[in-house]
Amino acid sequence: MIVTTAAFGSHQLTLIASVNEHSSPKLVEVNWLLAGNSWHRSKSIPKLKKHYGLVDQNFTFINNDSLSESEPAQSLLINAIEQLKAYFKGDRQNFDLPIDASLGTHFQQRVWQALQDIGYGETISYATLAQNVDNPKGFRAVANANSKNPFSIIVPCHRVIASDGKLGGYTGGLDKKEYLLALEGVTCKV
Repeated sequence: MIVTTAAFGSHQLTLIASVNEHSSPKLVEVNWLLAGNSWHRSKSIPKLKKHYGLVDQNFTFINNDSLSESEPAQSLLINAIEQLKAYFKGDRQNFDLPIDASLGTHFQQRVWQALQDIGYGETISYATLAQNVDNPKGFRAVANANSKNPFSIIVPCHRVIASDGKLGGYTGGLDKKEYLLALEGVTCKV
């Protein structure tokens, strides 16, 4: 796994790409890095270790300004950072990046796929998301699946709000959810 971090304004993201000799690299995480934490504290690291049978030595950190276009996994991380920069500048509304969602359960993967159908600048409620994954009473289950989303921003769980129009939760912090929605032109009740 190749790991890097990138700053966007006052916020940082951890980005992790798989390295596999037999297939193209995929993103396995793009998530907020909480203030004061290093990438080692990413909530996905223990899950990635267990899921892929990895140890600490299987993770290589490379500063984003030292990534190489000639290495496929590093090139993917460069592309992801460029797409995120364009998003934060308001020049991109959708992402075109290969992701490996196999870390999630079948249900979580269905929810994450449904999140990708929510358009830029749009919001839906947790109840609507539950209906969209054929689990109409499962708004708590979809909220839980959102909290496990390892692809913040790229798989836009920030576009799901409470039925009363309030923000609801967000694992990156409500300040980031409010920031992303405002970037997309959406205002919500706080």
